[in-house]
Amino acid sequence: MFRGNPQHTGIYSGAGVPQFHQVQWKFHTNGYVLSTPAISAGVLYVGSTDGNLYAVDIKSGTQKWKFPAGVRITSSPAVAGGLVYFESYSGNFIALDITNGQVKWKFQTDGERRFTAKNIHGGMPAGEADPDPFDVYLSSPAIADGIVYFGSGDGNVYALDAVSGALKWKHPTGDVVHASPAVANGAVYIGSWDSYFYALDAAMGAERWRFKTGEDPKVHNQVGIQSSAAVMDGVVYFGCRDSNLYAVDAQTGQQKWAFNNKGSWVIGSPAVRDGKVYFATSDTGMFYEVDAKTGASEFSLNYKHWPLFSSPAVAGNMVYIGSHEGKLMAIDLKAQGTAWIFQTDGSQKNGAALTKADGSPNYESAFTEDFYDGMVLGVNKMMTVGSVLSSPVVVEDAVYFGSTDGNVYALK
Repeated sequence: MFRGNPQHTGIYSGAGVPQFHQVQWKFHTNGYVLSTPAISAGVLYVGSTDGNLYAVDIKSGTQKWKFPAGVRITSSPAVAGGLVYFESYSGNFIALDITNGQVKWKFQTDGERRFTAKNIHGGMPAGEADPDPFDVYLSSPAIADGIVYFGSGDGNVYALDAVSGALKWKHPTGDVVHASPAVANGAVYIGSWDSYFYALDAAMGAERWRFKTGEDPKVHNQVGIQSSAAVMDGVVYFGCRDSNLYAVDAQTGQQKWAFNNKGSWVIGSPAVRDGKVYFATSDTGMFYEVDAKTGASEFSLNYKHWPLFSSPAVAGNMVYIGSHEGKLMAIDLKAQGTAWIFQTDGSQKNGAALTKADGSPNYESAFTEDFYDGMVLGVNKMMTVGSVLSSPVVVEDAVYFGSTDGNVYALK
């Protein structure tokens, strides 16, 4: 499942790729692959904005089957008990048979939508409510103890029976829920665009506590939780668009510390291991290792202001993370530096035209007006560099991830 386990720690047991050797294969879809792959029993499952969920053999990169959902799939699938689970923009939450892609059951939510607000990010006209073009993901399911949990654009957090799809409970929040739930110690931890982070009873859905994050009532830039939480040693870690990474006591909801990123969102989900938290920022393009108990920075790397929405994957002494620049970075934790960088096909083809001489993104050529429509066009233009918003997954000696150039890559 997304982030590797119900606690969403982002830790993988495989050896990974300390030194890059080759592209084992690449599998092409006809849309953006924002979805993070789920891999089980030698098969990779991933969604595309072309409206299909794909099952791909991880050794050969050949398609085993595909399921035509008919609408964008930007949630990351989860696999358990012979079923693969995902949500699409139809508002349907779907369970498929992993052997043939046939529908086992569907659950209809009250409908998907993106976070919407007036004058969003300062886009004109100021009195018009528009969907946020940076609200790119749907909630990805987490499975624990026979229950599948996910959030929805209808503002609810859902718990369904994993076998039958029957509703166990749903808990309302005040706005869109596109973060993915983490499950630990009988609780579900998830953030909403209403500026609150919630701890819910996993069995009944009752609210245990809620934690307030920042607000931005004017242009709605510094508000909302897209990051999924990671739970480790009684602490919940999550990022927020108010530019903080938070550490909150899992039992009480009391803040332990917050790492402020001075205006830069934390969209990706943190990884936590051995007393360290790994996370990245959006428009400042920073990667951080911080102390899990204090939030003190241990080291950081600057990726030239290319946003990092992808979540870090930790395997061995390496961390892997994708960039809007169309690159996958492999970071050596012992050396505290970048070990190698892989450039997607889209980046090789279009990256130079949208990159300044100093290596930073050339937003001026993409965002040519402050009208909302121009913002959307600019976002789509920047995606032509084969951006990696999908989060890498490590299985044995390979790393798998998707790109906006339509490819799923397997690197060794």
